[in-house]
Amino acid sequence: MPTYQLTINAKKHRVDVDSDTPLLWVIRDEIGYTGTKFGCGMGLCGACTVLLNGQPIRSCSTPVSTVKLTDKVTTIEGLAAGNAVQEAWIEAQVPQCGYCQSGQILAASALLASNANPSDEDIDNAMAGNICRCGTYPRMRQAIHSAAAKIQKSKKA
Repeated sequence: MPTYQLTINAKKHRVDVDSDTPLLWVIRDEIGYTGTKFGCGMGLCGACTVLLNGQPIRSCSTPVSTVKLTDKVTTIEGLAAGNAVQEAWIEAQVPQCGYCQSGQILAASALLASNANPSDEDIDNAMAGNICRCGTYPRMRQAIHSAAAKIQKSKKA
């Protein structure tokens, strides 16, 4: 079995797994970060979303062999405490069941890292691949706008 070296949440990890093992199972079963969820297993629902070098990817359909040591993987556990998106999520009471939320928060964080003042259309496009069975999309949009305003305000301070 091959050995892979990964940087997840700014920590280096060595794992011995088959090359086609999905990154999701490496994150959850080998490393022990359980915030990233299994949803559909086909990269369609977004519950397994993590950031790879700041870009959202579906970890359930990403083989570990495609992730390089120099790549930076961020899971929900890797977001900084006091993250504006997480705070806005709580304030807007976005979660209901909560299952999809780690993927949603990471997708929203990636959006705000590349677009400091997204329109509703920008938000809808960025979040389109993440499914919420509870249908909290209006609250997600509200939370993203709120987080964007907090981030802009902190940059001015």
